[in-house]
Amino acid sequence: QVQLVEFGGGLVQAGGSLRLSCAASGRTGSVYRMGWFRQAPGKEREFVARITWSGGTTSYAGSVKDRFTISRDNARNMLYLQMNNLKPEDTAVYYCAAAYSPTRVGVTARDYDFWGQGTQVTVSS
Repeated sequence: QVQLVEFGGGLVQAGGSLRLSCAASGRTGSVYRMGWFRQAPGKEREFVARITWSGGTTSYAGSVKDRFTISRDNARNMLYLQMNNLKPEDTAVYYCAAAYSPTRVGVTARDYDFWGQGTQVTVSS
């Protein structure tokens, strides 16, 4: 089992920045990939970014590419999402997730085994 706790959400004006953090504990040695997802009211949970835990290979959703940066600190078991130039459409609950399997693509929620409780990000116009 892997336990995940997100923090760092909040209210920010459009054009501003926030940095989300996710603390991982438990069997983190078996984690292959971690990701960030978000869910706005009335919408499905959508992929934001992913990173391989050991090699650090990243990929992003088109809507956040060049604005968001995913990173990790293996020694501290921490995952981060730096969000710049935030837009009102970025408003959502943001979740971090962890996956054991390297065979899943990692861009859908079903590709992940463990989830945090989420942190709210609200961007005002």
